[in-house]
Amino acid sequence: MKAWQYPGGHRPIELNEVPEPVPAPHQVIIDVKAAGLCHSDLMYMENGDGVMPFLPMTQGHENAGVISAVGSEVVGFAVGDVVGVNSAGVQPPLGMFTPGGFAGRLAADHRDLARVPAGLDLSLAALATDAGMTSYHAMIKAGRAAAGMKVGVIGFGGLGQIGARAAVLAGAEVHVAEVKEEVWPLARAAGVTACVKDADEWAAGAANPMAGGSFDLVVDYAGFDTTQKALNAVKRGGTVVQVGLGKPTFTVITPSILGKRIIGSLGGTVEDIEEVYALMLSGDLAPAYTEIAFDEIGAGLERLRDNQVIGRLVARFGD
Repeated sequence: MKAWQYPGGHRPIELNEVPEPVPAPHQVIIDVKAAGLCHSDLMYMENGDGVMPFLPMTQGHENAGVISAVGSEVVGFAVGDVVGVNSAGVQPPLGMFTPGGFAGRLAADHRDLARVPAGLDLSLAALATDAGMTSYHAMIKAGRAAAGMKVGVIGFGGLGQIGARAAVLAGAEVHVAEVKEEVWPLARAAGVTACVKDADEWAAGAANPMAGGSFDLVVDYAGFDTTQKALNAVKRGGTVVQVGLGKPTFTVITPSILGKRIIGSLGGTVEDIEEVYALMLSGDLAPAYTEIAFDEIGAGLERLRDNQVIGRLVARFGD
């Protein structure tokens, strides 16, 4: 079968012929129907040479499809079931430590499977397994966004758009910091109160910047020079949830942490995915995405690298 693989040496992803996967006792084989493209795919190619157990490595950790085979120890799932795969669950991360879903078929641990409800588009089902799960978990489970809270979202991209909407649905007053003004209408349509280009604006004019601003919670889906800005924006007793890893290291002003919490949030659970599925199926959560063909995955990652994507890119292999 064909698979998009990272060959090593920081070279671009390439389309190769690879063997069909065979399920281990605890695994299923999924005929992949949709696979989301993520900035983490690019990060894996930038930093993966020293940690990937073998090269080339099939990329793609945001997948949904139909089970075509089951291992001898699989329980609760059968051939023909439509599922999404938790990208950071029991099985080592797809596309980094084990082959991912930029391929016709994928082997996945049955404990990492989320059931796709009837009627949910498979592109949404795929992007929910990482962009949906990760952003939702950070906002609702780690950040505990709730009614009456003032919440900031840094970055209104593939993850930020879902996290912001989840906070709106939870009843919070949501503000977005996003440099790309062309996505501000999408943010307002999602129920966001206000948009700014730079999160520095949230704490501007504060009598004591070290004491923080007026936000109860800021979730940083960018992770460039934004962590300090998030700390400046939250008030004493407030929380910053760090999701984005735009830079490998951050520097923060030590006194600005005092009296506040900063939490790192990574991935989520099958339960998170299925909660996101329910919101998508009801129409309450409708993230922006663009479908591309399987053969366009390499070019799609370059578009992502060049910051030319609004929302999410999802490769569709079939229905």
